[in-house]
Amino acid sequence: MRSLRPILFKAAITCLGWTVALLLFFPILWTVLTSFKTEVEAIAFPPAFWPAGWTLENYFEVQERSEYFGHFLNSVALSLGSTVIGMLIAIPAAWSMAFQPAPSTRHVLMWMLSTKMMPAVGALVPVFLIFKSIGLLDTLPGITLIVLVGNLPIMVWMLYTYFKEIPADILEACRMDGATTWKELVYVLLPMSLPGVASTMLLNIILAWNEAFWTLSLTAVKAAPLSAFIASYSSPQGLFWAKLSAASTLAIVPILILGWISQKQLVRGLTFGAVK
Repeated sequence: MRSLRPILFKAAITCLGWTVALLLFFPILWTVLTSFKTEVEAIAFPPAFWPAGWTLENYFEVQERSEYFGHFLNSVALSLGSTVIGMLIAIPAAWSMAFQPAPSTRHVLMWMLSTKMMPAVGALVPVFLIFKSIGLLDTLPGITLIVLVGNLPIMVWMLYTYFKEIPADILEACRMDGATTWKELVYVLLPMSLPGVASTMLLNIILAWNEAFWTLSLTAVKAAPLSAFIASYSSPQGLFWAKLSAASTLAIVPILILGWISQKQLVRGLTFGAVK
């Protein structure tokens, strides 16, 4: 009987894990299935799980009306731009805080983290007025800047945590061998913390891709990413559920594919240094 307990416990944990995973995935599955329904089927009650007649009409209408690829390119530029610039700032900042700490380092880190506790809407009016006065409304540089500033504290904190796991003696040995700060950073620190750096980049790409508040508030047409593309199907005339589902599916598929491909690297990075 005792030998069966570990097996039963493992089976119960597995079933619980699959149940939670299915519950989390169900809204995505429902959205995808609804995108292949007609508008009449989409609003029918009681709702049908499978489409009665599979149709691609919603996808054709979405592309014809909204130029999906233009919004897609804006999302790619926003995600990659904010990530690359953010890493160029966050890596040196995290390095200095981890290996050259000042008495105020801990306070600076807590202050950076506290900025994420403030509701974004609290800064909307001043940011909007500033962007309007300097011509950054509805521009890729403008929306990239605000998303970068919003995600930078998370990037610095994550990299700081990963860098703290690197033994300082290794870096000191590099300095004794005559390595400059640049060589120490590029040839020693970054290769040793590559899983953490990669997971930080992936997480920032996902956060930037899914950003909705600032993209809806500061963009209109020219720089509108996929989040604005989805919101365009909510109108005073009502919600067009089938077309909205098609637009949502087109918006989430690229980031789902990226997450699926990079899930091992992401998990490895998020657990970097957790097990000694």
